[in-house]
Amino acid sequence: MIKQIAVILLSLLWIAGCSDSNIKRNTELEKNLHSSIIMVSDKSESYLYLSTFVEFEWDKAFLFEPYTTQADLEKQLGVKFTDPSNIGSRDDIYLLVFVNEGKAVQYAVIERLHTTFSLGDQAYLEPSNDTLYIER
Repeated sequence: MIKQIAVILLSLLWIAGCSDSNIKRNTELEKNLHSSIIMVSDKSESYLYLSTFVEFEWDKAFLFEPYTTQADLEKQLGVKFTDPSNIGSRDDIYLLVFVNEGKAVQYAVIERLHTTFSLGDQAYLEPSNDTLYIER
């Protein structure tokens, strides 16, 4: 009986260790992006370089529009990612997800602020090509 309980506990710990629960919401990045977006509010079109705000290792950053489904998130990311923002049912935010070495590592919620964000014609950003476009 004790062996069975030990096996069950170890299995639960293993399953928990394989989840994406260690993905960090980067609220500092959110604040910095929000401030910068407001500062460029007088322009109809502008852009930000993401690398000026990011202080952690990443090799890809994906931007998801309002109403993006969980299935579409994972398909585009190519990794398991449980959406903590519930963007699939929201129209007031964008979701920025950072991937490093094939794992989702951090994310940021970006308030729309009557703004459209895009990556231009790219599917994702990289540190060497990191322009986030802003249109009002």
